[in-house]
Amino acid sequence: MASHRRPKQPSRTRVTVFTAAAAAAVALSAQSGAQAAPAKPKIDEVKSKVDELNHEAEEATEQYNLADERRGKLQKEIGQLQDKVARGQEELNTLRDQIGSVASAQYRSGGIDPALQLFLSADPDTYLDKASAIDQLSAQQADVLTSIQAKQRTLAQERAEATSKLADLEDVRKTLGEKKKKFQGKLAEARKLLNTLTTEERARMQEKEQRASRAAGERVNLGNEVPASQRGAAALAAAGTQVGKPYASGMEGPNSYDCSGLTMWAYGQAGVDLTRTTYTQQNDGVKIGRSQLKPGDLVFFNGLQHVGLYAGNNTVLHAPYPGAYVRYESMNTLGSFQFGVRI
Repeated sequence: MASHRRPKQPSRTRVTVFTAAAAAAVALSAQSGAQAAPAKPKIDEVKSKVDELNHEAEEATEQYNLADERRGKLQKEIGQLQDKVARGQEELNTLRDQIGSVASAQYRSGGIDPALQLFLSADPDTYLDKASAIDQLSAQQADVLTSIQAKQRTLAQERAEATSKLADLEDVRKTLGEKKKKFQGKLAEARKLLNTLTTEERARMQEKEQRASRAAGERVNLGNEVPASQRGAAALAAAGTQVGKPYASGMEGPNSYDCSGLTMWAYGQAGVDLTRTTYTQQNDGVKIGRSQLKPGDLVFFNGLQHVGLYAGNNTVLHAPYPGAYVRYESMNTLGSFQFGVRI
């Protein structure tokens, strides 16, 4: 008959080893899971970082616009210089032809002094008249030679200036490429960050911005402030018709705008020609402080990175940044106020 023996119990040491191994396995599994799925950033954190990237992209856009404006001016100046060089070369060729004709005539005549040739001519009665003409021709030759020398110096200077401007143009083109690459990189980084949000989260973030814009627009209507000028009022009214149109780097309307493109377009509708960039628009009028602002004034933020139109009641109408639309917004949300400019 088989005996019924109790199974041998594991020792306390073995139990301790197994328990420690299991705990370590659980810890390693938890650590591996944490590495594979990092904590998802909060929507406010994402928005803050995206706004920062968009502002950096906008700064690069304005620098790009400035370089592009410089490129346009250089191309125009180079074209004018090249036209001047071409006309000057034609004039120089004509002067050289005149001297060449005289030299050829003297060579064919054997190089005899013109006065002696006249004295030996068959018609000595007209000697004095012809001698006078020869004296005038000699003076004219001297003038032609002087003109040739002056024209040669002028052409050399103009060619040197054109060469210098062409070198500047090449530098500007290089800068354009760098700035474009920079703002495109910032935009790509912002889009990548936005894609970490769900569709619902992005929709909530957009709705929040739209509510803030509507509230800002309502504050403008409550302000009833006197405009800076008739043209300022006209520019502000024109910009108001563009609310809802998208921001796009380098665009001046009428379908999309960047910040300085909107202000330039708006004042253009009021019959005022503003320059193209934030860096130059600051000099298009008189600088004023925040307490002096009136509707229609330009307002600059974050150094010279951004410009908009003061709409009254502490509100700005502007093209904010890539991915956003022309809208009203409280000045308190736009960063560091720099100064206003009254056109």
